[in-house]
This record gives sequence, structure tokens and C-alpha cells, in this order.
Amino acid sequence: KSYQEALKVDPEYGPALLGMAKALADENPPQAVAFAQRVLKQNPNDAGAQLVLAQVAVYQDKKADVKAHVDHILAFNPKNLEALSMKAAMAYVEGRDQEYQQAVAEARKIHPIYGEVHRVVGEVTAHYYRFDEAVEHTRKAIALDRENIRAVADLGAQLMRTGDERNARRNLETAFRIDKWDVQTYNLLELLDNLEPFDTIKEGDMIIRLAPDESPVLKNYVPMLASEALESLSKRWEFVPKGPILVEMFPKHDDFAVRTLGLPGMIGALGACFGRVVTLDSPTARDPGTFNWGETLWHELAHVITLQLSGNRLPRWLSEGTSVFEERRARPDWGREMDIPFARAMDRGGVIKLRDLNSGFSSPQTINFAYYQASLVVEHIHDTYGQRKLHALVAAYADGSDTETAIKKSLGIDIDELQKGFDQFLDKRYSTLRMTLKAPDGLKEGMSVDALKVLAAGNPDNFQVQMALGEALAASNPDAAIAAFETAAKIIPNLPGEDSPQAAIAAVAMKKGDKARAAKALETLIGYSHTDVQSARELVSLIDANKEPARLQIALKRVVSVDPFDGAAHAQLGRLALEANNNAEAVRLFRVALAAKPLDKASAHVDLAEALFKAGQKDEAKKQVFEALLIAPTYTRAQDLLLKLQEGSR
Repeated sequence: KSYQEALKVDPEYGPALLGMAKALADENPPQAVAFAQRVLKQNPNDAGAQLVLAQVAVYQDKKADVKAHVDHILAFNPKNLEALSMKAAMAYVEGRDQEYQQAVAEARKIHPIYGEVHRVVGEVTAHYYRFDEAVEHTRKAIALDRENIRAVADLGAQLMRTGDERNARRNLETAFRIDKWDVQTYNLLELLDNLEPFDTIKEGDMIIRLAPDESPVLKNYVPMLASEALESLSKRWEFVPKGPILVEMFPKHDDFAVRTLGLPGMIGALGACFGRVVTLDSPTARDPGTFNWGETLWHELAHVITLQLSGNRLPRWLSEGTSVFEERRARPDWGREMDIPFARAMDRGGVIKLRDLNSGFSSPQTINFAYYQASLVVEHIHDTYGQRKLHALVAAYADGSDTETAIKKSLGIDIDELQKGFDQFLDKRYSTLRMTLKAPDGLKEGMSVDALKVLAAGNPDNFQVQMALGEALAASNPDAAIAAFETAAKIIPNLPGEDSPQAAIAAVAMKKGDKARAAKALETLIGYSHTDVQSARELVSLIDANKEPARLQIALKRVVSVDPFDGAAHAQLGRLALEANNNAEAVRLFRVALAAKPLDKASAHVDLAEALFKAGQKDEAKKQVFEALLIAPTYTRAQDLLLKLQEGSR
């Protein structure tokens, strides 16, 4: 705000422009670049502005740009310590050891106890997810200059990303005693306090930490899925990651954000992985139906494999692309939300060239498309060259190879050939879909039903026209509307969300009282719309449990897969399990239903008691009945069950 006030007085005041660039470098890199460039128009040799541009280039993994900015500074002032530090950092991450050593030596010749050079190397190395190495460099910084409190705080943050929370706390507390105004240090210490009461579950080589009020529910799902994911991924990639692997799940999104970056926010993020540490939102951190925690967990555990296999050196496009691709391989309904938006982006020329794909992750306008496009690149590599070649590509980065070298070494082609093959892959994959999504000539808002019928007859394979016709017919002719939506569903069969023709069919069918047709549409919809808990719950209400228990079970499992804290859904699943004589599963489900803190706790205790009784665990069943009677002493169902239990014990 102070810089903004200064710029109101003088819009071209250099120190304020540079201050804005530095202040925005982390939160809004494109805007920071704009301010830095305004400074350089006034003075091309301004070292501060050049360093801001170098910092942003690091974020974008544009190593050549970093070098150009640093070289510009050093050509003008060979003794600029900040530039020498950045030069050392980039030489280190690129494996140019002699240049790294030389840059460090030059900095220390100027300033013998300049520990900052090692701190900057650690900071940049940490940016490239090489946290164990970052810790080593930051410790060197502290050994040279124990008063470098920024280095002490950095070390605490880096140790958290290696999973060493005890030593992280020690360094963060040391830094905080001296600098109580460092927001990240304060946040991380508060976060560590919040983590103290978390439950710890050991599952193989994983340590899973869950919030104490959520653990009774989540311990029934998280360890099991995490174990399945790590086992499946390790087998597919023929790689066993180094452990222990720490998985922490947070019911407050800002706690996840602080655990990840030291600051609240990260609104678009759901999970993060640092190699041996995985952090993510729990299902309660966001509204049910906005994301699937299981998909996120699988995505992050895929990062564990690829990060460790590459020595934490693979570029972000390959890391994120592989994780999204692994989502799709894990479950057919995961990892496909961006299919239609990506096809539309192709029509706008939104496909990013492979050489620039990493930079797509640094802009809020392109990051979602970058994730999905990267997954398509990985899918193309897998389908064209095979899993072993994909494995070889990821592993090729371990020796410090850049992307072009890694591609040549593992796939036997250059990046231009890969680009050509990928372009052909996209054309084949999306040409038909793009055609069906294009609005034909003549389609306008407010068209009459008759005009739409004529247009639809002339464009039978156009999705937009069929949907428009269905919407126009919905009020006056629901049967014809459903027929139009069914045609649209054949054109694009797996469109999730509110824009899906299946959602439209269900809505029209419900209005005309055709519950069977609505249920069929919802059943199809939730088969590929893996976060749509609302449709799954609506489907549950339409199915007769006595006539179609198997169908009901599928719908209920979709509900609890998205919202494991839905006690009512667990109770219904428990009753279905009891009726199928699956007593052990019924006991488990009723325990989860009770742990989900239902409004009617007395009924939940009796449900569990009945399952325990049927499973032959009479003493445990009695305990649950007594719990129910403490809540509702006149509860007839509990009294009747207690009589049965007492009769059985005579």
C-alpha cells in the first residue's frame, strides 16, 4: 500500500516501482515482471529489477532467462553479491559444480562470512524440490553466519518438507525468538502446535496423521487407499520409494496451505508432495462435492514415485502430468474433468508448446489447462513408447539432464519430434469432439422450437444444437426434450456436472414424475462424475432398498467415497450388509456411522449393537445397547435388543 501511495504521487518513481515488483514476485509474478520492466526502461542496469526478473524466471523454470539477467548484473558490477549467489544457485541445480564452486569462492572473497550465498543456493534448490540438498546448503549458511536468521527460518521450513518436524520446530523457535515479525515462521510454529494432537497411524512404510475428531472416520478409508495407491504405483513403476512417507490430512484448508508454503491461501490447491511428505485437504476442508479426496491422495502419492525416481529433478510438467495420468489409470472416472474445457481451449489456440509447458503452471489463467495438457503428453508418451520408456524418461532427470537431453536419451527422439507426435495425438483425440462442440451457423439464443428442430435435423451430430433443443422443449414437451438430451448424451457420453445431458434428463424426468427414468440418468451420471455427491444422494432417494439392494449399494458407495462423514449413508450400507449376512462389514460400517456424529446417536448405537449381536460379539453388543439407553432410557428398540441379549446369556 505504501508503494501504491508513492506511485500515485509519481507514477514513474523508480524505488516504488522496484518495491512493487519485489512485493508481488511471490503472489503475482506477471505483475511483478511488469513493474520490473518499467524500472529497466529507466535504468537497464538496475540490479534489483534484474534480480526480480531472475527470481520469476526461476519460478517458471526458464534457466536461460535466469542466466541472462544474472550475467547482465555481473557485467555491470562483478562484485554484486546477490547476483553471485543466484549464479551459484543455478550452477548448482544444473550440475555445473565447477561454476558453482567458483561463484561461491568469488562471493566469499568479497565477504568472507557471507553465508547468504549458501542460503540462496538452498532456497533455489528447495524451489526445485531437492529439500535434502537444500537443508545441507542452508546449514552451511548458518555455520558461516549464525546471525542470518532468514537462513535459520528457511532451515526450519525445509526440514518440515523432509518430514523432520522435531528439528524444524527447534530452528523455527530459534528464528522466532529473534524475529517475531516473520509471518511464515509464526504460521509454521502455530501449525506445528495444531499438529500435536493429531492421531498417528502406521501403515507399512507410511506414517498417516489425521485430526483427532476426524480420525475415527477417516482411519477406515485413508490408510487403505494410501496403501493400495503406493503398492499399485510401486509395482507399475518398478520402484520402491524411500520412507518413511509422511501423509498429513487437514480439516482446515489454511492449515494445509501453511504446512505446504508457510502462508494461508493456495485456494486452488488440494494437495502437495515434497518427495517423502504428502499434505492434503481432508474431505471436510471444502464443501462435499467440490473435490474427491481419494483422487487427490492418489495424485500426491504418484508424485512420491516420480520425484524420488528422478532425484526430485523432473520438471513440473512431467511431474504433474504423470500424477493426473495416474489418476485416470487408477479409476476410470478420475482425472477427466478438464476434457471438454481443454477441447474448447484448443479452438482458442490455448495449447501450450512443449518447450513452454512448464511456464503454463506459473499463470492462474493457464495452470488448469497446463495440468491437463501435461497429462495428455504423458498419456501420448505411454501409449506410443510404452511404460518402460516413460519410466526411463522420468529416471533420466536423476543425473541432472535437461528436458531435451532426457527426451533424447529415453525416447530416442528430439523434443520437436515429440511435439509433432503430440500434435497428431491431439488432432486424433479431439477432432470429433471439437466439431460436436462448435455452435453451427444459425444457432442463436431465443430461437423457436420449430427453428431448433430444423437446425437439429440438419446437424444431428452437434451437441450444442441437441442440448438447446432439449432445453427449449423441457417445459412444453418433456418426452421430446428427453429424446433430444439422449441424442446429446450419445454425442458426448461422459460429460460431468450440471451441463451433462444426463443431469438434464434427470431434471425433466423428475418434473414429469418419471422416477425410474430419473434414476437411470443419475445412475449413468455418477458412474463418471466422481465428485457429484448431490446426484448420488438424489439417486439413493429414488431406489427401493427392498427391490434393488445392489443398485442402492452402488449409489451409497459413491456418496461415502466423496463424503465419508455421511453417517446416514454408512448406516444404510450397514443395513444392506446385515441383510446380506456380511456381519463383519456391517459392524465396520455402523462404527463409521456412529463416529460420524449422527443426530440420532441412540439409533446408531443400536444399529451397531444389532450387527455385533449377529456377529456373535454379545458383550460388545450389550455395551452399545447400554450407551443407547443412557441417551434414551425408554427407547423400545434398545430395550428389546437388551432382552434378547440377556436371554441368550442365560
